[in-house]
Amino acid sequence: MKRIGLLCGFLLLVIFSLNVSGAQKAKNPQYAPVTVYDPARDADKDIRDAVAEATRTGKRVLLEVGGQWCVWCRILDRYFEEHKELTEFKEKNFIMVKINYSEENENKTVLSRYPEIRGYPHLFVLDSGGKLLHSQDTAELEKGKSYDLEKFFAFLKKWSPQSDRPTSNRER
Repeated sequence: MKRIGLLCGFLLLVIFSLNVSGAQKAKNPQYAPVTVYDPARDADKDIRDAVAEATRTGKRVLLEVGGQWCVWCRILDRYFEEHKELTEFKEKNFIMVKINYSEENENKTVLSRYPEIRGYPHLFVLDSGGKLLHSQDTAELEKGKSYDLEKFFAFLKKWSPQSDRPTSNRER
């Protein structure tokens, strides 16, 4: 009888722990970055989720507007794959959101909140509250038929949250 009581108590404890764990996950779901251009996604919700995550983590939001049809968008994807140090810096400082622009979904309502885009891909930097800080034409970051590592790093460093911190004499 004593064993059954202990077993029941143990099972109740396990069930309670699972319920608490599940409730915590529901309150604080893991953020999943938007890494593909998908015309079916809700870009407005994706941006709101990214801003919430940026607020939580102290990062900035980097919106990349383009589409699967865009040759330079695919070149940019490949460029980040080939330059891990650039990708690591981007992920350390920014919450990434790809916003689809295509015949299927131009995301006109969402994109109307930002400056005009003249070419794709296009980057927008938002602060952790969702305020637009910078609009970047990626043509300025190109070199030949790819991108320029030095220019891209300079762009990300300039707009990273660390760029706001005052520098000490030793850092200058």
